[in-house]
Amino acid sequence: MDRSYHPLPSYALGEGAGFRRPAQAQTRVTLESPALDVMTDLTRVNPATIGPQVPVEGANQIMMARGVRLLLVIDEQERVLGVISATDVLGERSLRVSTERGMRRDELTVADIMTPAESVEVIALADLAGLHVGHIVSTLVHAGRQHALVVDEEPGSRRLMVRGILSLSQVARQLGKPLQHAEVARTFAEIEAALAG
Repeated sequence: MDRSYHPLPSYALGEGAGFRRPAQAQTRVTLESPALDVMTDLTRVNPATIGPQVPVEGANQIMMARGVRLLLVIDEQERVLGVISATDVLGERSLRVSTERGMRRDELTVADIMTPAESVEVIALADLAGLHVGHIVSTLVHAGRQHALVVDEEPGSRRLMVRGILSLSQVARQLGKPLQHAEVARTFAEIEAALAG
């Protein structure tokens, strides 16, 4: 049975149109909001990824295009080999590695400066249950880190899977207040005081 398909009507976009963003990015939170409210859930959002042999400048371009500051480095079988951040690419790490190896910076690949999976500290998804955004801020600030990966286990095996990403800059956007990981706040009271100021 042949079916007839009619084309949809189309319209001019016109001046002043906006665009939608994922609801998660728009959600306002407080320090008492559930921790999961600030996690980028990779079951809902595709992660930004890159291969290990891509030139470092390519990593920077992908981060800018995707509006992220962290990429998962993956192989052909989509196994996570490590992570690379904007700080790795634009900071002193790429300069140090190029100097140590006697290479120009534009000759470096992602594999040369990424943090390998064995060195990436992660947080278990189960550990986030019942916690608050303040716990996430405290964890990232104390560690002096901009990001943390959240993992769970693949059903039917003990293989760890990256389930989400926590980002201090995303938390700051959702709180509506700047957060600086260089400032170490040791208690909720100190974090709240810093946010109130």
